[in-house]
Amino acid sequence: MQNINGKPIISAHGITKRFGKRLVLDGVDFDVPPGVIYGISGANGSGKSVLLRILCGLIHPMSGQVEIFGQKIGLEIEFPRSTGILIDNPGFLLSESGFRNLELLARIQGKISREKIAEALRFVSLDANDRRPVNAYSTGMRQRLGLAQAIMENPELLILDEPTNGLDFDGQREIYRYLIELRQQGKTMLITSHSKDEIKILCDQAFVMAEGKLALTQDS
Repeated sequence: MQNINGKPIISAHGITKRFGKRLVLDGVDFDVPPGVIYGISGANGSGKSVLLRILCGLIHPMSGQVEIFGQKIGLEIEFPRSTGILIDNPGFLLSESGFRNLELLARIQGKISREKIAEALRFVSLDANDRRPVNAYSTGMRQRLGLAQAIMENPELLILDEPTNGLDFDGQREIYRYLIELRQQGKTMLITSHSKDEIKILCDQAFVMAEGKLALTQDS
């Protein structure tokens, strides 16, 4: 396991979010230091994905503040810098190849070359020369393509929502291998999963989300 120290990459304090009468997040506080994998488990609908969307600046909390790399999300910056994001199912163009999808996404910031896109695909065991459309991909291939999308611009932080969702045992193990290798490269990661066992396998620190609260697991 990595040494859990240093100035936090993510600091979230007093995060509260309500949808109608339903309180989804109730004063959530946590910090994520550099170079670790932190994990949040919890049942479907427990608020995990809502919390990640707030961290990414996709929705705003009713109260509380998020800082990523020392910048206040929604105040000093709209979206966190140097952050790769995988939330829900990425909206890929199903009629295009995996490489073409990443090429189009890369044009938004214009930071990386076609070679870097191919390198990201190779990292997750996909072939940049595979011209099959994404609608011909298996579930596992789509998940790996989503991870390639998150890492292709070499971000310092990865925020990944259920990265093994829908995968069989072998597919899950593949994703574990990629994430562990990324941590060895010095990446900081925050992931969610409905599986406490998965979080225990992967993560330096494990949290559980229930009734809008975030708590350390007993064996973390």
